[in-house]
Amino acid sequence: MRWNLRLTAANKGIWKASELQRSLAEHGLVISAGKMSGLWSGQPVSLKLEDLDVICVVLGCEIGDLLIPEPQTVTRPGQDTDVRQAATGSTGPAPTVVPRRRDGRSLPPM
Repeated sequence: MRWNLRLTAANKGIWKASELQRSLAEHGLVISAGKMSGLWSGQPVSLKLEDLDVICVVLGCEIGDLLIPEPQTVTRPGQDTDVRQAATGSTGPAPTVVPRRRDGRSLPPM
């Protein structure tokens, strides 16, 4: 999913995060400056459904305007290696991870 708050707000004439923050507060949703910055300029880690309701009311939009599906980014069974190769640009096998102790000593043989 892609978070589309900034463009949705711009379409409604809201160009600054502080403008949206004030409008949300008028509707009972008080958001800290840090969280507002994250909502405005990035992808939120978590967001309550009730908060999404308030955002939609303030912007006069639907959930589909804020959350854009990106099905092409979903890994399907059997596609795992193709996606990894495309992401890393390598065609060889994935490197083997060898566990090591923090104190520098070697681990016993397996």
